[in-house]
Amino acid sequence: MSDSTTEQLPLPAATDPVSADARKLQIALVDDDRNILTTVAIALQAEGFATRLYSDGETALKALLDNPPDLAVFDIKMPKMDGMELLRRLRAHSPLPVIFLTSKDDERDEEAGLELGADDYIAKPFSLRLLIARIRAILRRAEPLVAGASPAASPEPAPATLNRGRLFMDPARHQVMWDGETVSLTVTEFLILEALAIRPGVIKSRNQLMDAAYPDDVFVDDRTVDSHIKRMRRKFRLVDPTFDGIETLYGAGYSFTDG
Repeated sequence: MSDSTTEQLPLPAATDPVSADARKLQIALVDDDRNILTTVAIALQAEGFATRLYSDGETALKALLDNPPDLAVFDIKMPKMDGMELLRRLRAHSPLPVIFLTSKDDERDEEAGLELGADDYIAKPFSLRLLIARIRAILRRAEPLVAGASPAASPEPAPATLNRGRLFMDPARHQVMWDGETVSLTVTEFLILEALAIRPGVIKSRNQLMDAAYPDDVFVDDRTVDSHIKRMRRKFRLVDPTFDGIETLYGAGYSFTDG
C-alpha cells in the first residue's frame, strides 16, 4: 500500500458474523497499524466484503478459531503475538485461507510465511488493488472445495473423490488422507496436490501448477510453488516418514507417484 496514505480515518466497525449482513464474505484483518486496518477495511467494505479487525495476534487467534471468517490477512510484526506465531497456532487447528503481509523485499519473511502454511503473501508497501485481487482469487479457489466442484480454470476435471494408492482426496470435505491418516492442507496446497494426483507420473511444470492453484490472472513467483511443495512433503512425512509421493524433476517440475 502506498506510503502516501497518512490521513487518520475513523476505524470502521467490524461486521457481526451473525448479523443480517452475514451473507457478505468475512475478511479478518490483523495488523497493529491503525492506518492500514482503516484503509484496507474501507476498501474491502466498498468492494462488498464484511470486515473484522484485530490489532494483535493474541486477540485475533481466539476469534478466528471461535468464529472463522472466510479469509484472513496477517501482518508479521505485532504486539503480544506476531503474525508468524499466530499463523503457526492457527494452522494447528484450521485450514483457513490466509494472506501474509511481509516486509518489503524480504524473501525470508515470504519463505517463512509459506512454510508455515500461508496461502499467499504480499510485500509491503502494497496496492489495495493487488490485495483485493489476491483475496478474490483465493476465495474463488476455496469455494469449489466447499461446493465439491473443480475450479473452472482447472485444465482437467477432478472426480468427486480421488483415490491414488495410499492417497485419498475429497474436495467436498477438503479432506486428504494418506494410509488412512488425515493430512491437513491449505486451499492452495490441496489444489496443487489435486493437479498432480489426477494424473500420476505426469510431470507438471510450475506454471501448470500455478494455473491450477491460481486460475485468475494474478502474478505468483515460481518459488511460491516450491515452498508449498516443501511444506506438503513435510506434512505427509508427519504421518509417514518414508513419504516420497511427490517427485521433483529439476528444471521441469513435479509429479505424483502413488507407489
